[in-house]
Amino acid sequence: MVKASIPSGCVPCPSKFDRAVALLHSFEFGASIRAFNDVLAADSTCAMAHWGIALSRWTNPMTAGNRAAPLLRQGRESFEAATRLGARATERERGYIQAVGKLYDDFENKDQRTRIVAYERAMGELAMRHPDDTEAAIFHAVSLAAVAPPTDKTFANQLKAGSILEPLWVQQPNHPGIAHYIIHTYDYPALADKARAAAKRYATIAPSAAHALHMPSHTFTRVGMWEESVNTNTRSMDVALGSGSIAEALHAADYSMYAYLQLGKESEAKRVLDGLPALAARFDPAAITGAAPASAGFFALAAIPARWVLERRAWKEAAALEPKASGYLYPEAMTYFARALGASHTGDLAKAKESVDSLASLNQQLVAKKEAYWAEQVAIQHLAAQAWVDLAEGRRADAITRMREAATREDATEKSAVTPGPLAPARELLGDMLMQLGQTAEAKSEYRATLKKEPNRRHASRRVSS
Repeated sequence: MVKASIPSGCVPCPSKFDRAVALLHSFEFGASIRAFNDVLAADSTCAMAHWGIALSRWTNPMTAGNRAAPLLRQGRESFEAATRLGARATERERGYIQAVGKLYDDFENKDQRTRIVAYERAMGELAMRHPDDTEAAIFHAVSLAAVAPPTDKTFANQLKAGSILEPLWVQQPNHPGIAHYIIHTYDYPALADKARAAAKRYATIAPSAAHALHMPSHTFTRVGMWEESVNTNTRSMDVALGSGSIAEALHAADYSMYAYLQLGKESEAKRVLDGLPALAARFDPAAITGAAPASAGFFALAAIPARWVLERRAWKEAAALEPKASGYLYPEAMTYFARALGASHTGDLAKAKESVDSLASLNQQLVAKKEAYWAEQVAIQHLAAQAWVDLAEGRRADAITRMREAATREDATEKSAVTPGPLAPARELLGDMLMQLGQTAEAKSEYRATLKKEPNRRHASRRVSS
């Protein structure tokens, strides 16, 4: 826990500092900020406490999407406070401080991708200068995973991060960050098996942390272990609600909803849906609590109703969904996507076309905001939605062409950590379209391809076996 990095002025409170770093490793950001402030209350000259607050204010490094300006300003203020006290810090500690500053450097003009890559490089250089500092190596590893391009199917960054973390986990099996970051590093279908041991262990390392209880479900989802996902997310929600981490509770609820629907447990899934109004009433987007940022809360509030209708192929209900503005464009896109599919299937082509147009507009806005990842996800949704309008209007060749393009583009990217999976995988929707057109063999081929990326999905599995 950075014990060798604590400045001499922090010696009276090393245990407090270690606890703050442990909370940071479990992405309990609200608690870690409070803990670092406790360090400052004991010693106002502790530069590294300000470093910890700055890194905590960045929140979850694995979440796609630009950070909000108010949070960036607060983070930069903490970095500047650490810098002012840097004269009392060691060279190694100044390395940590300088690295975190890269996340906030000229954020008004520099795009986020440039800043997080600069942070990863700074942490890599620090780890090279101090090979005995395992904390520097650990923080560098998670930054490698965070900057990994979603289109890189060699998983070069992830495998490099894993090569750093796995030997350290043997040496420090109870370290809260290592198991956590192994799960994030391998949160991809092709790599998920590598995270099984970490997934089974992490919740026992930090049982009072809602995010630690939730994280195993990332691996369980990737390998289709639905019961295990439900169980760990139920525990996570209980802890999150008890600590007031509503965004974290919503995030766990989305993973639970997905798992329940894959199990065919619709009554349990309906309870998750029915619980949303109470969670929404307690949700404070400005609060920094657990690993899930405000964007994850808004994502879940939009995703859960959309999953409920699309997984059940309840097209009339899907067509009746109403988007809710949140300040984040991609949650709105999910609702328009579900509504477009529902309206196309029920013959309400005016509503379907309106929803398709809304997806096109959201895509353009995301491009303008330089939200490249989410712009591409919405572009895929737009293609799929337009394909079903084409089919409803009798343009079969256009429908198949667009649906194949959507599937190819979705295969070329990866899901964000904020979601257990697509609302309706594009390749699965292609299978549905081919099935509707009587091309059963071709449809089953697409369902089997879906299952390679999304193991044990209920709809695709049933179609393959029918």
